[in-house]
Amino acid sequence: MLDHLIEESGGSIAIHRVAKADWPHWQAELPPPARAWLDTTGFAAEPGAVALVPGAGGALGQVLVGVGPDEDAWLGAILAGRLPVGRYHLAQPIGPGPARRFCLSWLLAGYGFRRYKSKAARPWPSLVRPAGADRAWIEAAAEATVLVRDLINTPAADMGPNDLAAAAETLAARFGAGLRVIVGDGLLAETYPAIHAVGRAAVHPRQPRLIDLVWGDEAAPRLTLVGKGVCFDSGGLDLKSSANMKLMKKDMGGAAHVLGLALMVMAAGLPVRLRVLIPAVENVVAGNAMRPLDVLSTRKGLTVEVGNTDAEGRLILCDALAEAARDNPALLIDMATLTGAARTALGTELAALFCNDDALAAELVQAGEAECDPMWRLPLHRPYRRLLDSKVADIANVSDGPHAGAITAALFLQEFVPDTVPWAHFDIMAWNGSSRPGRPDGGEAMALLAIFSVISRRFGTNV
Repeated sequence: MLDHLIEESGGSIAIHRVAKADWPHWQAELPPPARAWLDTTGFAAEPGAVALVPGAGGALGQVLVGVGPDEDAWLGAILAGRLPVGRYHLAQPIGPGPARRFCLSWLLAGYGFRRYKSKAARPWPSLVRPAGADRAWIEAAAEATVLVRDLINTPAADMGPNDLAAAAETLAARFGAGLRVIVGDGLLAETYPAIHAVGRAAVHPRQPRLIDLVWGDEAAPRLTLVGKGVCFDSGGLDLKSSANMKLMKKDMGGAAHVLGLALMVMAAGLPVRLRVLIPAVENVVAGNAMRPLDVLSTRKGLTVEVGNTDAEGRLILCDALAEAARDNPALLIDMATLTGAARTALGTELAALFCNDDALAAELVQAGEAECDPMWRLPLHRPYRRLLDSKVADIANVSDGPHAGAITAALFLQEFVPDTVPWAHFDIMAWNGSSRPGRPDGGEAMALLAIFSVISRRFGTNV
């Protein structure tokens, strides 16, 4: 994929970005044959419209693409998906931010999950890197996005807790990070009882585990990322319907995201002490599976009444967040495919953000707008905490009512994060339900670039 971002422009075909308001001037300047061709094809520089203009001898001479006042961040993918194989360059200079987004979307136009395909992928064209487009950022962002998508797209039979740990091990080896994995009953010995309870019904080699990756100078500011790693979610004894279970290979999407973020952080060499915590489990049915109204212990010492075994993600995250808080990190971020309620509220394309720090939340939302990587902040509305009261335990994992499910899930997690630690929780879909240029149906990275932008700014490198 990265080979399709090239440095040499020799022999490349020009791509002209044309605003609709400028189209009459463009038409007047074109040679009569080209003008006649465009009149015949009906090109009028509408945003996203593409025209292939023949040159001398009938070969492709230039490409015109319509752009609007706010250029589509996926314009590169739109073009790459419609152009014949060859070498292309942008004829007009563009700013560094738009240039790197154009390049990233061009590269992602060639993405396809092909692990189980026997037919070779369709070749796609190459782009000359525009001046000012940060190649290191583009490559890291493309690799991280592909890593997230590939992990999510892999069927659960080949992406169990052990396989997720292997993916973390590969990443750790590449960047010289430390990795420790606590497996099975070792979770009880080291006081991660909620992770163990959720995943204990799975058998070898798919037992529950905590993946713990560390990288960077011990004296550097601490950045901790926590990702939900439910490699398959049957719902447990509160069994999901077949329709709701079908996509549950993606329930480790939060874990995939924090591994993608870790790749970008380590590739950029940011001056942080990075820690990645991934509780990895399968929520399956067996004789030793947790039951509705069981009371679980947690790493923090709080007891949790299980109102629903299908609300397991917050149970594994609470142990990981309690461990993360022990380091008193300068920034703590967790990512999880946590609730259907967030999708009901925001749809599938917006990440739901919950945050205990207004300045951090504003920074994240602003970065989402700047990076065309959108999110929307929802409230940690404290009065709803009463909905999680339990008669027999310190807290319940779900409320008894149908309302505010994303908020009560976030409030549950907040119980395990000190108020003094800046914390952001992302409730994400991590999946495209249909295909668009550069974003095929399947696993998807959400808020990845926005979060990396904030991390970079907070820790001294403006990327």
